[in-house]
Amino acid sequence: MTLTRDEKLARFAALHRPGDPLVLWNAWDAGSAAAVARAGAKAVATGSAAVAQAMGFPDGEALPLDLLVAISERVALAAGDLPASIDFEGAYSADPAGAAANALRIARAGAVGINFEDGVVGGEGLHPVEAQAARIAAIVGTCAEAGLPLHVNARIDLFIRAGDAGAHASLIDAALERAAAYAAAGAASIYPITLADPDLIAAFCRACPVPVNVFGPPGGAEGAAALAALGVGRISYGPRAWREAMAGVEAAARAMHG
Repeated sequence: MTLTRDEKLARFAALHRPGDPLVLWNAWDAGSAAAVARAGAKAVATGSAAVAQAMGFPDGEALPLDLLVAISERVALAAGDLPASIDFEGAYSADPAGAAANALRIARAGAVGINFEDGVVGGEGLHPVEAQAARIAAIVGTCAEAGLPLHVNARIDLFIRAGDAGAHASLIDAALERAAAYAAAGAASIYPITLADPDLIAAFCRACPVPVNVFGPPGGAEGAAALAALGVGRISYGPRAWREAMAGVEAAARAMHG
């Protein structure tokens, strides 16, 4: 069976079910995307740190955009009939029109989703709520007008930028304000990255107008089940697969050369 792009997008959206979340073991290239697909995944997604580091670049949009577009195309092809989502960081532009034009390149490469963060890439703080909502609206509108709609997973960087988990409770209201604005602008899911306290996750999920993506904890299926019980709609693991794979390569090389 060969699915159309619209069918892949619809399937991807339908997989975001609060209480029965989509689990994404993030890939970084065509080979890892194919491996994830063979393992029985329901969708394929990349993590920006892994994609960049696999090509010898640091995270944070140091990977050239043209190269990311090429990798995105190979990942989407390797995913086959599975929906593919690309971690697009800050869309390589603070300007709404520029972000939209860049996101359209990712859509044309075959992806049906992007992860899009509100932290200032390479700088301090977060983009103002209104400015980030404008970028989301531009991406959603431009891609839809081109006949290539994207599922935007809008990342909220308040918690990861705060660092101290003890401060997370005080940031929930501000994060939910951003979530509401991003959803109104067209974001299909929200990613409060590094929010980990179960009570705070549950509260965030109850108040968020669209499904919530949470960074996956250790514990495999048991850890994912615990997040599902909190109302999470999507679980992603970022660079964890990349790190585990590279640790395996290094261990094998040490055994060979040691």
